[in-house]
Amino acid sequence: MQQIKEVEAVTTELREALARAGVVLPSLRPDPVSIAHRYIPPLVELGRCSMEVARQLTDALTEHSRGDRD
Repeated sequence: MQQIKEVEAVTTELREALARAGVVLPSLRPDPVSIAHRYIPPLVELGRCSMEVARQLTDALTEHSRGDRD
């Protein structure tokens, strides 16, 4: 049960961080198959996105990595 709460929390944190960067991944969610599995840890499913969202994500990551060098 604790791992389910953790994967839900980290998914929310990721969703909020992406939103601050101007990126929305519509399929972002805890992976239900891994949550139901007994022996592997829960996964976060990033899902599919449009090319526009992929470009936004690329831009946000590129901008962030440039900021780390300054």
